[in-house]
Amino acid sequence: MTAETIESIRLLESRAAHSYWTAWRRIPINFPKGDLRRVPQHWRAFGARVSPITGSPRLAANPINAMLNYLYAVLESETRLAIAALGLDPGLGVLHADAPARDSLACDLMEPIRPDVDAYVLKWVSHETMRREWFFEQRNGSCRLMASFAVRLSETAPTWGNAVAPVAERLARILWSKTTRITRQQRPATRLTQDHRREARGLPAVSRSTPPPRPDSFCSDCGAEIGRGRTYCATCAIKHNTVALVRAARSGRVAAQTDQAQAFRAEAQRRPGAAKALWKKSDLPTWLNNDVYIRKVQPRLRNVTLGVLASSLGISIPYAVEIRSGKRVPHARHWQKLAKLAGIHEGASGNDDSQ
Repeated sequence: MTAETIESIRLLESRAAHSYWTAWRRIPINFPKGDLRRVPQHWRAFGARVSPITGSPRLAANPINAMLNYLYAVLESETRLAIAALGLDPGLGVLHADAPARDSLACDLMEPIRPDVDAYVLKWVSHETMRREWFFEQRNGSCRLMASFAVRLSETAPTWGNAVAPVAERLARILWSKTTRITRQQRPATRLTQDHRREARGLPAVSRSTPPPRPDSFCSDCGAEIGRGRTYCATCAIKHNTVALVRAARSGRVAAQTDQAQAFRAEAQRRPGAAKALWKKSDLPTWLNNDVYIRKVQPRLRNVTLGVLASSLGISIPYAVEIRSGKRVPHARHWQKLAKLAGIHEGASGNDDSQ
């Protein structure tokens, strides 16, 4: 689909915007479980970008739209400042029609940065828990931001200002190239990015991206502040971990009775049984007996790692723990390997304490 006039472009933009915001419709807003009784039902999902109060995005009816409106206002302010710094008129729009109460050029230039604002809000609501105390509902149903939360959102202003600066300077260059006025300057100044100054000094261009401040994380149950990457605070995590362990134990007991699990256990028992049947007591050195193992070999096994014990004997780690601690005496066919690991050599006897 192509457009050759400004009106056609505006029509396509409105259709694209409708499809775009429709994709947001089912995005949930997560609040701590302790706050849910005070959270209206229509606050728990994005719903629509158009407010039911005004029929437009103004006077948002839920938290996500309220956050978007506020951040768009911050972005518009930064864009207006950038335009003024370059000597342009913020009221002379291109795609946005001129209106007495709107700086249309600012609305045009902020469009490339709006996806960054959307991504910031979307990442926030997708990964973090919102707090009920950040918002309040007026009598007409509009959702407003509490002052402390608005201050937190306003801290993103440097991010949007740095992002819109090159866009504004590009527009200034385009307009400058169309003028027939003769001036001493060959191109407009880069007051926002200082690109000309760095270019004159032979310095490389620098990245102007400034990441916005990261939102705080809160427990999904009680709403207490927690570290990043966590879902619950220490107190609530105990409850959830207990439930998870009980569920895992129940699943484990069921899985342990399957045909595959029983076949695995039977095979695990056949292997040592076959090894015992093939082993003969005459294979054991005469100097290595139960007394030598108990008094000389077993005490030195504490210096052998569990992994080495398990791999040498072909046993499990829990069984290796019991052998090393002396809680279990392994079958005699293992004594010679254990004596070698413990550094007990041929010639030791039950009455010899020199080893």
